[in-house]
Amino acid sequence: MFEKVLIANRGEIALRIHRACREMGIKTVAVHSTTDSAAMHVRLADETVCIGPPAVRDSYLNVAAILSAATITGADAIHPGLGFLAENADFAAAVEEHGFTFIGPSAEHIRLMGNKVAAKDAIRKLGIATVPGSPGGVRDLAAAEAAASAIGYPILIKAAAGGGGRGMKIARDRSELADMLPIAQTEAASFFGCGEVYLERHLERPRHIEIQILGDGRDGIVHLGERDCSLQRSHQKVLEESPSPALNREQRDRLGALAVEAVRELGYKGVGTLEFLYQDGEFFFIEMNTRLQVEHPVTEMVSGLDIVREQLRIAAGAPLGYRQADINLCGHAIECRINAESPDTFAPSPGRVTDYHAPGGLGVRVDSALYQGYEVPPYYDSLISKLVIHGKSRNECLMRLRRALEEYVIGGIETTIPLHQRLVTTAEFIDGDYDVHWLERFVGRPA
Repeated sequence: MFEKVLIANRGEIALRIHRACREMGIKTVAVHSTTDSAAMHVRLADETVCIGPPAVRDSYLNVAAILSAATITGADAIHPGLGFLAENADFAAAVEEHGFTFIGPSAEHIRLMGNKVAAKDAIRKLGIATVPGSPGGVRDLAAAEAAASAIGYPILIKAAAGGGGRGMKIARDRSELADMLPIAQTEAASFFGCGEVYLERHLERPRHIEIQILGDGRDGIVHLGERDCSLQRSHQKVLEESPSPALNREQRDRLGALAVEAVRELGYKGVGTLEFLYQDGEFFFIEMNTRLQVEHPVTEMVSGLDIVREQLRIAAGAPLGYRQADINLCGHAIECRINAESPDTFAPSPGRVTDYHAPGGLGVRVDSALYQGYEVPPYYDSLISKLVIHGKSRNECLMRLRRALEEYVIGGIETTIPLHQRLVTTAEFIDGDYDVHWLERFVGRPA
């Protein structure tokens, strides 16, 4: 096992990784920007290294600074967390070339799945359906119009190298395609350094279902059930739950078997998530994330497995040591993403946290790096906390979630707690009757 791990990330996920390392007897190195010098994971880590000013390109995306920090602190391995460099194949390769272990899959698998067009081609060869779309990237309007005509409108324009909804646009006819294509290409180039886009049919009422997998790169492959991530705003997930209220046992078993077989064929090593759109009884693969997910605690609550611990074990060369039959999924879990944003306009709300009280009690988990007096910076993602609830049933989970949201106090800044309080009392959500477009309509309703 590793003796010292450098955590190349920030915020709640850096603290989450630190905690897993400490419980395994592993020392940690926190790298941070100048603005994050008082962050909780920086306070708790065994060693800290400032790697640059607030701008991410000069700090958390500064590969040379991160590798230098690993060298001077004598780290054995680097955990990229999520976001930033977590799915950067060149970074993964550089980490290994400099003699450190990259806690994640191989650069080859990151590269394969990082390009959404190549990923879909690879998955199709394994016999898994994908959303009807262009056979590859489209570079100009003529190619896009030809592809759209074959697929049928409405069309979704997506960044080939992207994720998280960045560079994604909907075109409902030829005129909108002409308008949206250059915008999507520009956004794709800006966010991902690659302006290539591809087209998919836009499904009108799909669920977003993803399945968590673990692979040891040998023959040890398991899945940990599905998560329903359909509650999204601007293609950004807002709330996730497991199991999905839309699936029955036969459907989730079929999805799990599909995911395990795909990962086995790839020879995948590490944690990963296969994401699908589900509509009218059919699953369509959309992408694979070759990293830890923001919503991994949902799966941890129903599976009882520490996914970050498993990441560390696998990266250190340990076999899984268990089979699919050993995975026992129990109860129901829901995660609310709490952002430093206005619950009405979603405008960012950085600033000093004047009051802080996290909810507690049976089945309540809070993953957050907040504390009273902490200054939420304006430079990074607005996610500041994840409230994760577990219950024996979905109804028990919902009742506990309502109570926990009432207890949660974050003063001095605006947060999306009121949005979640409103959401969990809505009939459609209580009934599990929602799709990926439902939340956009919901937030437009009068409170």
